[in-house]
Amino acid sequence: MRFQLTRECRREAGKLIIGILALQGGFHLHQLSLESLQIKSELIRYPKQLDHCDALIIPGGESTTLMKQIMKNNFFDSLIEFANKKSIMGTCAGMIISSCRSSDKLNRSLSVIDIEVDRNSWGRQVHSFEAEIIVNFDIDNPFNATFIRAPKVSRMGHGVESFAEYGDSAVLLSDGRHLMASFHPEIGDDNRIHKLFMGMIK
Repeated sequence: MRFQLTRECRREAGKLIIGILALQGGFHLHQLSLESLQIKSELIRYPKQLDHCDALIIPGGESTTLMKQIMKNNFFDSLIEFANKKSIMGTCAGMIISSCRSSDKLNRSLSVIDIEVDRNSWGRQVHSFEAEIIVNFDIDNPFNATFIRAPKVSRMGHGVESFAEYGDSAVLLSDGRHLMASFHPEIGDDNRIHKLFMGMIK
């Protein structure tokens, strides 16, 4: 289900450059989702590239490996500084490392958003699944979400709102600036989650 931005939104979106952290994981599919909305993107491999980005997507992948790459490439402080001023969308592993705390005690977190998560709560890679979820901004049209080694939110802090649930767990949530998803919204041809993120960019 491809959604088009309104003419006014397209005009504003055309001025944006969305960075996609490209150290590890499924960054290319996010780029395709942005292309479908006619939004410019840049694959980010060096901290200096963040300077001219209006927002950033941290994609899914393997959270421990991703954090090792972030530390190796001197991204840690730059990402925290970026998040204090601009919007970040984290999906799956991106959500894990953006949280305040995760069940991975050996892994550092960016503390971008006031949530705590448990890794792999719906099983390992072989237990990946798809499920239709109801998103609160378009309740008449379920979103087909793909969960791959998905994290589960164990705590939501003050000011964090759930936009969708699976079972008794929030799987899409925001604090007004940042957007986090347990699943992979870049898989498939439904770009509504990316469109939602565009609306959060100040």
